[in-house]
Amino acid sequence: MRHGKKFNHLGRKKKHREALLKNLASSLIEHKRINTTLAKAKALRVYIEPLITKSKDNSTHSRRMVFKSLNNKYAVTELFDVVAPKVADRPGGYTRIIKMGFRQGDAAAMAMIELVDFNELLLAAKASSAGKSKRRRRRGKKNENATPVAKKEEE
Repeated sequence: MRHGKKFNHLGRKKKHREALLKNLASSLIEHKRINTTLAKAKALRVYIEPLITKSKDNSTHSRRMVFKSLNNKYAVTELFDVVAPKVADRPGGYTRIIKMGFRQGDAAAMAMIELVDFNELLLAAKASSAGKSKRRRRRGKKNENATPVAKKEEE
């Protein structure tokens, strides 16, 4: 029975799991998008979201707490200087997990995890659709260029 087991152990001992999550988090901060297994992506989301929340407060204490979790000064600098200003107004949900299918070798479920505010394609599409804001209606204007067959016969 798994009573009280709140997180996925990922088939690893504690130190191995911590090292894995630190490396995945550093890679995600550096590259803004990584491909991994679905289970690792879900575990990483739980690990990195509190770190991004701490990075909103740019103080020495929060930098030290994040460094303790990442052990990578370049990732900490990137997180506080690039990522935190972009997510400053977002109340949570900094990452997005997209399922990518199954890996050919062992049929493991694969996923892409990305930082939400760094997907340029999605942001560009959202900005262009916000400018249009055209509503479709069932009884919209009919096409004036098309002439009905009955009118052609009368002429």
